[in-house]
Amino acid sequence: MDKKFYITTAITYASRKPHVGNTYEIIFSDAIARFKRMQGYDVHFCTGTDEHGQKIEELAKKEGIAPQKYVDMISSQIKGIWDKMNTSYDTFIRTTDKYHVDVVQKIFKKLYDKGDIYLSKYEGWYCIPCESFWTDSQLVDGKCPDCHRKVNRTKEDAYFFKMSKYQGQLIQHIKNNVEFIMPKSRENEIINNFLKPGLQDLCISRNSFKWGIPVSFDPDHVVYVWLDALVNYITAIGYDPDNPSGKFKDIWPADLHVIGKDILRFHTIYWPIILMALDLPLPKQIFGHPWLLAGESKMSKSVGNVMYADDLSELFSVDAIRFYLLSSMPYSHDGSITYDTIISTWNSELANTLGNLVKRTCDMICKYFDGVIPEVGVETELDDELKAFAISSFEKYEKLMDEYKVSDAIFIVMSLARRSNKYIDESTPWLLIKNEQDHVRLQTVLYNLMECIRFIGVMLKPIMPKVAEDILKQICSCDNDFNSLKQFGILKSGIKIEKPQILFNRIDEEKKLKEIEQLNKESKTGSENLPENIITIKDFSKVSLKVFEVLECEKIKKSKKLLKLRLDGGNEQRQVVSGISDWYEPEDLIGKKVIVVANLKPVKLCGEESQGMILAADASEDYVKVIFVDSSVPNGSEIH
Repeated sequence: MDKKFYITTAITYASRKPHVGNTYEIIFSDAIARFKRMQGYDVHFCTGTDEHGQKIEELAKKEGIAPQKYVDMISSQIKGIWDKMNTSYDTFIRTTDKYHVDVVQKIFKKLYDKGDIYLSKYEGWYCIPCESFWTDSQLVDGKCPDCHRKVNRTKEDAYFFKMSKYQGQLIQHIKNNVEFIMPKSRENEIINNFLKPGLQDLCISRNSFKWGIPVSFDPDHVVYVWLDALVNYITAIGYDPDNPSGKFKDIWPADLHVIGKDILRFHTIYWPIILMALDLPLPKQIFGHPWLLAGESKMSKSVGNVMYADDLSELFSVDAIRFYLLSSMPYSHDGSITYDTIISTWNSELANTLGNLVKRTCDMICKYFDGVIPEVGVETELDDELKAFAISSFEKYEKLMDEYKVSDAIFIVMSLARRSNKYIDESTPWLLIKNEQDHVRLQTVLYNLMECIRFIGVMLKPIMPKVAEDILKQICSCDNDFNSLKQFGILKSGIKIEKPQILFNRIDEEKKLKEIEQLNKESKTGSENLPENIITIKDFSKVSLKVFEVLECEKIKKSKKLLKLRLDGGNEQRQVVSGISDWYEPEDLIGKKVIVVANLKPVKLCGEESQGMILAADASEDYVKVIFVDSSVPNGSEIH
């Protein structure tokens, strides 16, 4: 395959669970990646987590755990949400991955040896949440201009990167490549607000905290998070200053970096200049998507208006939330999400327009033709108009998706669904069935509807992968690639379909909103209003139970009751301390598989760290029995 397409998201900062606005980016990028694959491209889709910095060091300290354990937990949570939302990434990079750490150190040393990095002193303001340095003139009311939070006065030795050296080269590149920064309004912001006033050299190391990649030749310093994080786009695919791998040479430069508009400066100034200093090509396009607002406000935990994609997908469905996010976010202006608008979109677009079209068409085929897709019979100008509408819909859809205007492309798909529903009203199949001489005409009407549904199903595959497959399965369609949408009439007749299933049941808005209100109340208050022995499903879902195999086990000398166990969880190993020495000898447990509470906060028992808790039963008043798992269950399996 000759056509390559490399797409990336910004790697997510592993400080806390990402809200639905953060999740929009991975879903948007996934839709583009799936679309490009359907166009015949060999796509590499990269995402991951940014795991270093002072903020994470402080959060880990607050939790009483090591920073590595903290980011292991958050990164796993982020990856779990990405997987739940059915995103088809090829690489999930973590900036704590050894290969990334090694290459970051090599890049830092290369730029230092080249003279682009030098040691000096930094004195100014630092925003810990944004990991950003600011001058006095850049502060707004004495606070960070980005997040409007408190900044700290910092004075320390630091290494600096010669940004100013490459300023003219970057300005010229932007002028020569009109689609380098999109939407166009983002380019104007970068040139007018940052490049024209002049660039200052960039502080790229810190020595006031330790959680970062050490500078190889000066271990008192750690690499500043933005250099560390930004180079993930090349380390993830095998870049090494000494020996770049085949994957890097094959697909770099990236075709598309998808980022939030709030980190535009780092990706359109810092990142291109780093690449210039490394003598590497710049990415072809950087797309700064807008924000998703909660109603009219930015999502904030302190305000209490944060929504999470995994919670929303449980309340509705994964594909419904994908559809909402992708259809509701404009190309260049902020989008909005509320429970009311999700329900409204579900009922009007998914249930009434799309679901109703598929259900009523398949119902008529089952009722009028015993479930067999009919052949085309008598045709009229109405049919020609519908065919032309379907073919032009795909042409418009493909152009819009190529321009990353996904919400506009979805509008085109749903317009075809609306046109098909109108075609039913215009052709009146319920009247055609009454007269035998009109049955040949009825065949054409129902075939054309099925073919329009095929067009819709294929175009929805990047947007709602599961629902699209369900639609295409219901109509027994075998030709489901983009090439099949270049002509009308590909769907095979004579095939018998199954009884149609409802894709989207209408939601009782009042009832659903009350359900959501109750769930939100429970999540805020916990179980304070419930009997002591009652929990909610949301409480239970917080507990991660996994299967681990006992590799080693020994008694702890300082304790009569504690055993220290080394456990294998498939992709990880961990140590657990368990008070079961009265009932088990170490050799009784080696090789056995047990259930572990895997997300329990680590504690120290008799000086030994315990990273979880083994489940056991009180079999009698003075007898405990560990719950063992069948040996055939793979290590790391989730218990639900």
